[in-house]
Order: sequence, then C-alpha cells, then structure tokens
Amino acid sequence: MEPIEIMTPEELKQKLENGEQLEIIDVREDEEVASGMIPEAKHIVMATIPEHLDQFDKEKEYIFVCRSGRRSENVCYYMRDQGFKVRNMVGGMLEWTGKTK
Repeated sequence: MEPIEIMTPEELKQKLENGEQLEIIDVREDEEVASGMIPEAKHIVMATIPEHLDQFDKEKEYIFVCRSGRRSENVCYYMRDQGFKVRNMVGGMLEWTGKTK
C-alpha cells in the first residue's frame, strides 16, 4: 500500500505563519484537545469521522493531527480510501511547538 503523504509539525507551523489557509483536523479525544490544540484546527474525534464525511470536500487537502501521529495516520488511510486528499502530521501534538488554544 502506498504510504500516506506527511507534513512535519515544523512545516505546518511555517505554512500557518505564512498565512496559508489549511484544512487541519484534530482527531484526538475531547479530554486531549482540552490541553490545547492548533488554533486553526477543527476537532473531529477519530471514531466519529465516518459520520462526518459530508463535511469534507474532495477538492481540498486535509491535514490530520493526533497526539503522536499514529491515529491520524489510520484516519488518513481511511479517508484516502474514501477518495479524499490527505496528509498526516508526523510526530503529532507531542512535537508541535506552535501556538495552541
């Protein structure tokens, strides 16, 4: 199976600082995002992604984020199978040095 395209936390931070409009989806649990998430990210818990598919647009690319990058990678495989353009933020929030809300 073809590997998922990735983005490092550093690359993502740089793009946001440059003012790029990105579609970032944080798939962690509620109690995890309570300790801080990327301000531009949208929160959709991993288990609920299938019921939120109608909120995604096949013309856009989505960057998925979790704590370490493992769950978001699984979500990326699932979303790619559904026909979406995806990237995984490797290292997850453990390696995020940018702003959080």
